[in-house]
Amino acid sequence: MPEAAAWLILFLPLASFALIGLVVRPILGAEAKAAAYITIAAVGLSFILSLWALSASASSHGELAYPVHTWISAGEFDFAVGILMDPLTAITLVVVTGVSLMVQIYSIGYMHGDNGYARYFAYMSLFTSAMLGLVLANNLIQMFVFWELVGLGSYLLIGFWFDRPSAAAAAKKAFIITRFADFAFLLGILYLFFNGDALAAEGLNVFVVTDIYQSIEMGLLAVGAAQWVALGIFAGAMGKSAQFPLHTWLPDAMEGPTPVSALIHAATMVAAGVFLVARFFPMFEMSLAAMNTVAIIGGITAIFAASMGLVMNDIKRVLAYSTVSQLGYMMLALGVGAYGAAIFHLFTHAFFKALLFLGSGSVNHASGTFDMRYMGGLRKAMPWTYGTFVIGSLSLAGIFPLAGFWSKDEILSHAFGGGNAVSGIVFALALIAAFMTAFYMFRAVFMTFHGSFRGGADRDPDTETHLGSVHVDESPKTMVAPLVILAIPAVAAGFLANSIFDLGIIPAHWLAHFLDYNPAVHVEAGSFNIFIAALSTLVAVGGILLAYLMYISRAVSPEAMGNALRPVHTLLYRKYFMDELYEDIIVRRGFYGWLSYALDWVDRSVVDKLANFLGWLGANTGTALRQAQTGQLQAYGMGISIGILIIFGIFLFLG
Repeated sequence: MPEAAAWLILFLPLASFALIGLVVRPILGAEAKAAAYITIAAVGLSFILSLWALSASASSHGELAYPVHTWISAGEFDFAVGILMDPLTAITLVVVTGVSLMVQIYSIGYMHGDNGYARYFAYMSLFTSAMLGLVLANNLIQMFVFWELVGLGSYLLIGFWFDRPSAAAAAKKAFIITRFADFAFLLGILYLFFNGDALAAEGLNVFVVTDIYQSIEMGLLAVGAAQWVALGIFAGAMGKSAQFPLHTWLPDAMEGPTPVSALIHAATMVAAGVFLVARFFPMFEMSLAAMNTVAIIGGITAIFAASMGLVMNDIKRVLAYSTVSQLGYMMLALGVGAYGAAIFHLFTHAFFKALLFLGSGSVNHASGTFDMRYMGGLRKAMPWTYGTFVIGSLSLAGIFPLAGFWSKDEILSHAFGGGNAVSGIVFALALIAAFMTAFYMFRAVFMTFHGSFRGGADRDPDTETHLGSVHVDESPKTMVAPLVILAIPAVAAGFLANSIFDLGIIPAHWLAHFLDYNPAVHVEAGSFNIFIAALSTLVAVGGILLAYLMYISRAVSPEAMGNALRPVHTLLYRKYFMDELYEDIIVRRGFYGWLSYALDWVDRSVVDKLANFLGWLGANTGTALRQAQTGQLQAYGMGISIGILIIFGIFLFLG
């Protein structure tokens, strides 16, 4: 694959953004339908080129060699740009462009009639381009630039309906929290730069990813330096991938349009953190402390987020906490050394999570609400949405033989076989999270699609009764078609990509062997553990059964259970009071609150008064000097003469 074709994967969506923003929107108007077709064409071509890249990378059994281009050279600082096309890049490119293409097609129907139609597709093009640039980057500085552009794109899309205060607040919250994490990422980059003398002595560029791999193989990077750089990188990944305790922005990000949520949660922003840790995995492996940190944070995040998903009534927030939990699974896998299993789960999760989010948008399109308490009975009216949503839920729950079963089983098997205390702890956390996942997903299925319709958006706010004027129909074909297409990999992607059997064209454990190309990264092909598979399936079925007993047969009363566990329910529903902790205690009353008050006092009492004094001094000095400007030549002559005499006297006095 020529280098120019690889660059086109990045530049096609970027060109779409520029064309819509500079030409289509100003000339054809804010609701120009051409914006959608331009975006779909650009992302579609990028998807085709990504498939070519995957094929070329598989044929070469590893990395495609592309040159590195020096952009800026100043002293010891050398900023080079280039493309790193290896198996990790190729797989992620297919995921990003494939899911993005389905989301763009779906958006034609979902965003129809919105007065920001063209702006929406321009932002989506920019967001997709930023993620592709991050994935393709061969240089740490180049990667950081696109990392920040991903943050910018998410800010614009989460706050797309900026006239809504909740959307504007959610966008700011996402931007600010991820900036804290990005600062730690930047510190890690700077620490690497100041500890890169050994690399420079061997002619290696401290920022080029392949040179970093080579330095690790040669033993040029000290363990202590690798540990701090790895922790800085992981801190950045915690922000983007919403790991505990930096997860609070992601559920609020549901204020953006639902296709945006699908793209953020399935293939772009939240996947960026997992990709970043995977990209620098050899550096993490050098430090046991860094690996254990990733594993423990991932395990805590998996169960912590899943527990909040149990009680949410907004279907998008249920899916949001599900995403946080599954990202915890991926980080957990990386922390226990299951590199291949983590990327495998990233691959399968993208398809069924995009399917579920788009399914929630389809439900909202029909009912006018995201609140599951006002849905119900949609199964017959929306058979395509129902069928695909159930497929996505089964896959997420890890039910055999769907895609999620295979990737989740590999993670659990690696954790179970880790042989140390940390592995045992995270295995237990992951198993509990699996039970919770199955329960809350089928709670959502039963509340949304079964029973009788409870009015949707058209209900009496006082009596909460259905007014009877909403007519629920299946979503338009442009929305249903992506659901059906995404349902196929949600069923088959796991078995086909990393089958335990040799399928002829696709050998056994193809994905694991494909990723095992770099001597710095050893990828084990996970063996199928029938005990773990049976246990995880039994746990998931138990979660589904409990949801059935509570929301279909009513053998267990949700209301009675909620009342019996009221303190626990309140704790989960209030999200462990994390927002109150950050916004009220830390920001308003804590260190940041006092710091802001102190800076405000300095600004008003010192800076403003100093500026006012200087202004007063200038004005009044000018008034005094103006009195000496009389316009009389004899007065000026006298002044000059006196000045000359004074100067002459000074010279005489000095010697």
